[in-house]
Amino acid sequence: MANDRLRDSLLRNGLTPSAVAEKVGVDPKTVERWITQGRPTYPKFRHAVAAMVKESESYLWPNAIPPERAARVAQSELVTLYPCRSVVPEALWNRLFNEATEQISILVYAGLFLPEQRPKLVRELKAKAAAGAKVSVLLGDPDCDEVRRRGMDEGIGDAVPTKIRNVLTFYRPLQGVRGVDVRFHRTTLYNSIYRFDDEMLVNTHVFGFPAAHAPVLHLRRLAGGDLFEMYTDSVDRVLAGSVPAWTEAVAA
Repeated sequence: MANDRLRDSLLRNGLTPSAVAEKVGVDPKTVERWITQGRPTYPKFRHAVAAMVKESESYLWPNAIPPERAARVAQSELVTLYPCRSVVPEALWNRLFNEATEQISILVYAGLFLPEQRPKLVRELKAKAAAGAKVSVLLGDPDCDEVRRRGMDEGIGDAVPTKIRNVLTFYRPLQGVRGVDVRFHRTTLYNSIYRFDDEMLVNTHVFGFPAAHAPVLHLRRLAGGDLFEMYTDSVDRVLAGSVPAWTEAVAA
């Protein structure tokens, strides 16, 4: 069976089988077999190719890594577990925002604390987008049942839709900015996710408690790991089903 993930990753990065073969030190026909026949390869070659295309080994070769090793790698992807969001150090938030160069993804219902605690947030996101990063802000649709249900679960009634409308005013200057996508989703969120390149903070949701009082996982992507990729896939799925927060386009 052909390895379509590997083929697509090489094409997106402008890499030919010959170029890959030269870089990793194998025959071009060997790379062709990896692609067309899905042939397995040695770990050192998987590491090298994954680094070239900026994908994880588990994504490119999902069946190549034994479950025991995958479990160990996943444990290593967990940098720290914070008992609640309020104790995540401000220095960590600052570092993640400052060091991100390729992607910033924010998946929340409202996430009002971010613009409230970071007065320069909009300016930061604009600057990151101008430098080439892809910025996605996914907010809950304030008119959907999932958002209303979240407010009921937290015991705060209609406060969540109100928070979303408030936070949208903070993000208004991002409307029409190239490289920035502010969108609405109608997803039942089990976690709020904040991704910065190959690191992320996953704020779990606990029934009856606001997100600020729930645990936060600090994850760092590792080759061969599945944990980071699982949450990344979750963000991508929500993004695929989302709609623009604003209908009209305004030039940056």
